[in-house]
Amino acid sequence: MQQVTGIIAEYGLSVVGAIVILIVGWTAAGWLAASLDRALARTGKVDSTLRGFFKSLTRYAIIIFTILAVLNQFGVETTSFIAVLGAAGLAVGFALQVTLSNVAAGVMLLLFRPFKVGDFIEIGGVTGSVVQLSIFVTEMKTGDNVQIIVPNAQVWGAVIRNYSAHDTRRIDLVIGIGYGDDIGQAMTAINTVISADRRTHADPAPMIAVSELGDNSVNLVVRVWCAASEYWPLKFDLTRAIKEKLDAEGISIPYPQRDLHIVSGQLAAK
Repeated sequence: MQQVTGIIAEYGLSVVGAIVILIVGWTAAGWLAASLDRALARTGKVDSTLRGFFKSLTRYAIIIFTILAVLNQFGVETTSFIAVLGAAGLAVGFALQVTLSNVAAGVMLLLFRPFKVGDFIEIGGVTGSVVQLSIFVTEMKTGDNVQIIVPNAQVWGAVIRNYSAHDTRRIDLVIGIGYGDDIGQAMTAINTVISADRRTHADPAPMIAVSELGDNSVNLVVRVWCAASEYWPLKFDLTRAIKEKLDAEGISIPYPQRDLHIVSGQLAAK
C-alpha cells in the first residue's frame, strides 16, 4: 500500500493533467478547425477543397502539439522526439517530392483561382473544360468527351489560356476576294451580314479592313465581338453567311492556282 500510495502521489497529478490536456486539446482542435472553415466560407473566396485541406491541417497540427504536451507532462524529453519527427518528415518529403509539389501547386491554384470548374481552358497544348480541381490533379474534358487528368505541378508551371475568363470574345475571320472584285462592295456586303446578326456587339464596333495583298487574293480581316458563350456558333454562322452573301453579290473567293504560258514552243509555269 505504501508503494501504491507513492506511485499515486508521484504520477497521479501527471495522469490527471495529461487527461485534462488531452480533453482540452482534442476539443480545441475540433473547435478551431470548424471555426476556420466557417471563417473561410464566409469570405466566399476560398474553394471548398482548399477549406477542407486547411481544416484538416489545423486539426492535426493541434492534436500533434497536444500529444507532445502530454508526453512532456510525464517527463518525456520532447526535444529529441521532435527532432526524430523532423528527420522522418524530411525523409518522407524527399520520397514524395513529386506528390508534395502537386499539393503545393494545387494550393496555389485554389488560392489564386486562374480558372474555375466549368471554364474552357488550354494548358500546355491540352484544351478542354475543367471538370474538377483537387489538391493533386486537375480533371478536364475535351470537346469530344475525352477525360484528361493533368498533375497540378504541370498546370501551375505552364501557360494557362482561359477562354471563359471574360464575358466577351472577338471573332477574327480572313476573307479573300479576287483582285478584280470591288473591295468597297465586298466590305459593304460583309457589314450587311454582320449587322443582320443580333449576336454581334455594336461596342466595340465591328472592323473590316484590307489586311494583305496575297498571292491569289486580296485578304480582308473581319473582327467582330460577341458573348463568350456564343463564340463558336456565331463564327460558324458568319463564315457561311458571308460566303453566301459574296456569292449573291457576284464577288469571287479565289483559291490558289497556277497559270501556264507557252513561250516559243516551251511550257513555262507562272
